[in-house]
Amino acid sequence: MSVGALRSAGAGPREIIIPDGAAGRRLRLVVLLICSSSLFITYLDSTILNVALPTIQADLHSSLAGLQWISDAYLLVVASLLLLSGSMADRFGRKRLFLVGLFGFSLGSLLCSLAPDTGSLIALRMLQGVGGSMLTPVSLSIVRNVFTDPRERARALGIWSGIFGVAAACGPVIGGVLVSEVGWRSVFWVNVPIGVAMILAARRYVPESRAPHPRRVDVPGQLLMITFLGTLTYAVIQGPDSGWTSAPILALFAVSLAAGLAFVGVERRRGDAALLELRFFRSPPFTGASVIAVLSFIVLAGFLFVITLYLQEVRGDSPLRAGLTLVPAMIVMAAAAPVAGHLTAHRGPRIPLVLSGVLMAAGAALLLGLSPSTSLAWLTLALVVLGAGLGLVNPPITNTGVSGMPPSQAGVASAVISATRQFGSVLGVAVMGAMLTSGVRVRVAAGESHADALSAATHAPWLLAVVCGALVAVVGLITTSARALAAAHVD
Repeated sequence: MSVGALRSAGAGPREIIIPDGAAGRRLRLVVLLICSSSLFITYLDSTILNVALPTIQADLHSSLAGLQWISDAYLLVVASLLLLSGSMADRFGRKRLFLVGLFGFSLGSLLCSLAPDTGSLIALRMLQGVGGSMLTPVSLSIVRNVFTDPRERARALGIWSGIFGVAAACGPVIGGVLVSEVGWRSVFWVNVPIGVAMILAARRYVPESRAPHPRRVDVPGQLLMITFLGTLTYAVIQGPDSGWTSAPILALFAVSLAAGLAFVGVERRRGDAALLELRFFRSPPFTGASVIAVLSFIVLAGFLFVITLYLQEVRGDSPLRAGLTLVPAMIVMAAAAPVAGHLTAHRGPRIPLVLSGVLMAAGAALLLGLSPSTSLAWLTLALVVLGAGLGLVNPPITNTGVSGMPPSQAGVASAVISATRQFGSVLGVAVMGAMLTSGVRVRVAAGESHADALSAATHAPWLLAVVCGALVAVVGLITTSARALAAAHVD
């Protein structure tokens, strides 16, 4: 059946109707491919960039804090705007906002490749993040809307979620090849042709949809969220340079705390119009899933930031070799996701959540003695164990986060869980990067070489990862108990 036959007779020229039968299944699969591709390029961008950071540092003469901002500027904008993008898509049209997001992400990527200095690259990463904030939640909403059969939708969402592991596995190798053979700017070029192709495909095949009763935009909540995340991230990243007890850093922490408290107060009074529905957190499984999402993505984002610096600046690996070193961990991470999904479907989320936390803690513990002379076999073992833990966590937190919610609230609950993942990523780069910066500065001042100082400075981030992994296991165990599950429903 042609695309023209998929349009309703009385509809506008670009309105697409999903028919019944085989033609409808084919069109739904095309839509799933387009939406999954958006998830692929956003996660691919993150993993490719990590491999490129040491090269960017050398070319643009960036500080460690500058590298943190290059990574976190994008994550910070995405985390701040994720919930807003979801509500705007409900109001103005999911396809429309998806196209705007693709254009913004592609344009931001192209401009990032032209950045002449660190400050410009950070600013352009923020522009890229505005587009990126519209891709993940909106593509998920499109998939949920197109796949109306519950069983077919479950399979589609499983494929959509599994793209994260595929992108994580591909990123280090693609990034290593591009940075080694072409240069760091090419890691942004790769997004442009994919983005343009997806814009053309989405215009032709993706149907438009809106929520029947969209929520109003929560302007006070959005502004307070941006203030809270922005001041907290800035204080953590700049703390090692300015001094943790300096007046500007203490003032930033105070503003962040005040904004966080004000956000809670405002959201409690806004009811259904709230940016973040706090009543969801009366559900122990939902609260547990949110906490676990923050903890696990602190580990993931911080691990990728720290390990790529260690591989290239301590071991002297090329970007390609560093990417290849990460491949076993990424493959295990991708393979662990469907295993976790199977366990969650048949045994519930407790086993994969607890096992995930244990493996995260064990893998990070194997890195506590990291040095310039650590053997490749030991390093690979640690990365594989850590990758297995990180791969197991995504399916159960998504399932746990939405399983106790009424169907009408499942989409909002999913958006909140996505936002907590991004918040964890922001904190991971900011906090572990700050630990690394402080450790390197102290050890270099004491006379150690840069390689020795950096490898020793990674021990504090790995210890934090051990603690986060242990907390994932404990929170997973508590919030999936029979009593917690009985209290899951939120009216």
